[in-house]
Amino acid sequence: MDKQNSIHVTKSYLPEITEYIEYLKGIWERVYLTNNGPLVIELEERLKTYLNVKHLFLVNNGTIAIQIALKAIGLKGEIITTPFSYVATTSSIVWEGCKPVFADIDSITCNISPKAIIDKITPDTSAILATHVYGNPCEVSEIKHIADSHKLKVIYDAAHAFGTKYEGKSIMEFGDVSTLSFHATKLFHTIEGGAIITNNDDIAHHVNYMRSFGHNGPEDFWGLGINGKNSEFHAAMGLCILPKIEEIINDRKSLCRLYDSLIKFEDCGIERPQKLEGTTANYGYYPILMPDENSLLKVVKNLNAYNIFPRRYFYPSLNHLRYIDAQSAPVSENISRRALCLPLYNGLEKKSIEFISKTINDTLRR
Repeated sequence: MDKQNSIHVTKSYLPEITEYIEYLKGIWERVYLTNNGPLVIELEERLKTYLNVKHLFLVNNGTIAIQIALKAIGLKGEIITTPFSYVATTSSIVWEGCKPVFADIDSITCNISPKAIIDKITPDTSAILATHVYGNPCEVSEIKHIADSHKLKVIYDAAHAFGTKYEGKSIMEFGDVSTLSFHATKLFHTIEGGAIITNNDDIAHHVNYMRSFGHNGPEDFWGLGINGKNSEFHAAMGLCILPKIEEIINDRKSLCRLYDSLIKFEDCGIERPQKLEGTTANYGYYPILMPDENSLLKVVKNLNAYNIFPRRYFYPSLNHLRYIDAQSAPVSENISRRALCLPLYNGLEKKSIEFISKTINDTLRR
């Protein structure tokens, strides 16, 4: 393997530049750059159709999507969440003045455990904020039953789950709100961006004005808001990529199948997070669980020597962040020490996957 050619955990998909330029010409002609321009509106409509949802609001990133969602629902007190996610899931709760309460994860799926959720409910609990980790659906039926029984709201951090389906339905159809990240590293992206999704008209009304300073027309305000809008330039990228999303997913599926065939899981003591039965995957990530942290570090070191950079998604477990009170989550702590996402992106060459797999096998084979 040539050490000069770096391979990272992901690489942004870009359309043909001529396609993007065609959208830029229209932006130049209209001189309409932001404030919910025609391309933003068009992308929102196309995404609602693709994801089969009633309301979708494009925002400037996935973190602000969570923050606005929490504010729009009016949550206070304790929010039960997962310790195994990107830091924005927890930091958004703290940012909005609520308390994150960590329910441990299931060791098989790496998603929040419904049983653990039940054990964490108190009179101060207002909601459940769960992550579809690696794009794999949470146990949405169980979580809905728990939420309904205790009169709790459900927000899904679906940053990894664009295009995922469960029992034939878009995963975005579950919960009171779902949030998406359209960061450049994601399966579908707008360079920077995100979205807030809901089928609830009242929540949609609050989200709509909250993402635009609270405006109700140019000289009135519905209420408190923030600048969560996205631009025509970002929407243009999304409009270029969305028609190709099925091709993108199928290409990544082929790469995942190649990893599946080459890594010696049993011989090396490697496991993979399992999907719920009934899931149609989006192949956004290729996570593996090493036998232990020392094995992970050896593999990373050996791959890094050839300028190959997998990523520890997610490390560390969020229940020990410095700005919250430490809480126990032993399963998450164990998984976070062993989880590694391997390079996966459109255009990744077969010979690279063969080399990565061989390096892992040679490092860990018993």
